[in-house]
Amino acid sequence: MTRIIVAALAGLLSLAAQAQAWPTKPIRLVVPFAPGGTSSIVARSIAAEMSKGLGQEVYIENKGGGGGNVAMQDVARAEPDGYTLIIGHIGSLAVNPYMYDDLSFDTNRDFAPVSLLAKVPSIFVVNAEVPAKDLREFVALAKQQPGKLFYGSAGNGSAGHLAIEYLKLVAGIDIVHVPYKGTGPNLLDLVAGRTQATAAGTPPLMPHVKAGKLRVIAVGSPNRLPTLPEVATVAEQGYPGFETTQWYGLNAPAKVPAAIIKRLAEEAAKAAKNPAVAERFKLDDAEAVGSTPDEYAIFIASEQKRWGEVVRKANIKAN
Repeated sequence: MTRIIVAALAGLLSLAAQAQAWPTKPIRLVVPFAPGGTSSIVARSIAAEMSKGLGQEVYIENKGGGGGNVAMQDVARAEPDGYTLIIGHIGSLAVNPYMYDDLSFDTNRDFAPVSLLAKVPSIFVVNAEVPAKDLREFVALAKQQPGKLFYGSAGNGSAGHLAIEYLKLVAGIDIVHVPYKGTGPNLLDLVAGRTQATAAGTPPLMPHVKAGKLRVIAVGSPNRLPTLPEVATVAEQGYPGFETTQWYGLNAPAKVPAAIIKRLAEEAAKAAKNPAVAERFKLDDAEAVGSTPDEYAIFIASEQKRWGEVVRKANIKAN
């Protein structure tokens, strides 16, 4: 028994010493999407602040492809030494595990949660010619014309696709999905009136809203947005508990020593709560969070439950 205790203590001291010496070189932060967009904004803002706290550069590597799966596979196979991290995302952590049948990694087994960094609310919009001033009126219109209204998204399995499929399930409406190759083509047809609705974050939509081409009918977050105080949430308009937000966190390969995970979490939370970072996030209506690993793990589990159910019930496939 004494030998076991001594061995355990030696292991703990070794971990503590390893964490104290770490980091001794730059840290790679993989973003599982092409450059640009909110994921890059979150990653770069957090990385800059974490670099100061850790005393080593946290540099960004964009690695798009496969809905985030290419980057996830890369990081799952990386050495678990704390020098390779990845931006976790609603798609890669909570949707893809249920949408893809042939992933080469296990989302929960092969990754360690570090900290939830930011939430970005989705808004629901319609073409300005659609005779619906809010979500209640849109649902009523859809029920009057089942299968006659079309909604676009940035692609099959995108956040906008999932958001409206979730709405369809809770509201009991039948509107037809039109997948596009990106947000740009989706909005081109929506503004032209060839489709009637979509859901996305505020940055690509608000210029068209301000130009009078689109109308916001609901907000997907639990609370109203400061930039759209007059627009009620989906929950307020008859669907309690409804929430659809894109979110971004920090994850590491599994088996990274606990002491290093703890250090990373502390620095990530400190970075997210930095006033300058929070102010930068507000430009995209993003909410800075910063959490413990345990809090983030609980959040991921709740999101997997929510979106796994949506994927199954809506029969959403990767292709």
